[in-house]
Amino acid sequence: MNDDPAFGAPLADEPYRQALSALIDNELPMQECAALIDRVASDRSAAARIASYRAQKSALKALFPIGEKAVLPILVPQRSPWFRRVGTAAAWMACGLALGLMSSGLRTESAGQPAFASNADLAYAVYAPEQRHAVEVPVADEKHLLAWLSKRLDRTLNVPSLREYGYSLLGGRLLPGPAGPAAQFMYEDAAGKRLTLYITAANVRPGAMRALHEPSGQSTYYWVDQGMGYALSGRVAREDLRNMAVDVCGALGGKPEIWQ
Repeated sequence: MNDDPAFGAPLADEPYRQALSALIDNELPMQECAALIDRVASDRSAAARIASYRAQKSALKALFPIGEKAVLPILVPQRSPWFRRVGTAAAWMACGLALGLMSSGLRTESAGQPAFASNADLAYAVYAPEQRHAVEVPVADEKHLLAWLSKRLDRTLNVPSLREYGYSLLGGRLLPGPAGPAAQFMYEDAAGKRLTLYITAANVRPGAMRALHEPSGQSTYYWVDQGMGYALSGRVAREDLRNMAVDVCGALGGKPEIWQ
């Protein structure tokens, strides 16, 4: 891949660049993936590079809509002049959207948002598009999922239902958080739209529910209650997402009425 200034500062570590590419292609073991996401959350150039890789992959699929298996040979010779020309052109077709999405957590944290909210926003951007690896433990093993994540976060976790909004639980995964382990639960509706609920310990004073909004349409509503940080992320109408976040807060034992 290219060290174009549009991607942010060059990444001098070649294994690091390769790991970012492998992250996009779902080629990293879970533990390495989690550690890399934690590193990306504080690395502006890496977030921009991930955005460009995703943009290239999506744009190339759009240019060559002949099935994923048929596209793979095109992606193999990554260092050929042809690939660089096509990859760069494709990236510029889509990277405006992707750059805003993937680097959003870094920008908003510097503007005063707590780290867990930025991490939740980034984790949604990384995992929501995935088809085969959207979750680590599927809903079929929900009992195991809750027991495992509760043990890791040292807190009994519950998964609020969003069925009245048309969303069903897909499953969840363990992620690194700024103050310890974090849980991410993913929901999906009949149209394939996804939401994620991110939960982790938060050394932040409780306050009103706040939001991160991106030009791409992604939003994250977050709040703190009894030492835990919560964030609901998705690409739905802001008011709809806020209403769901209020309901989720209430279902988890919070007091959303103070935000009304």
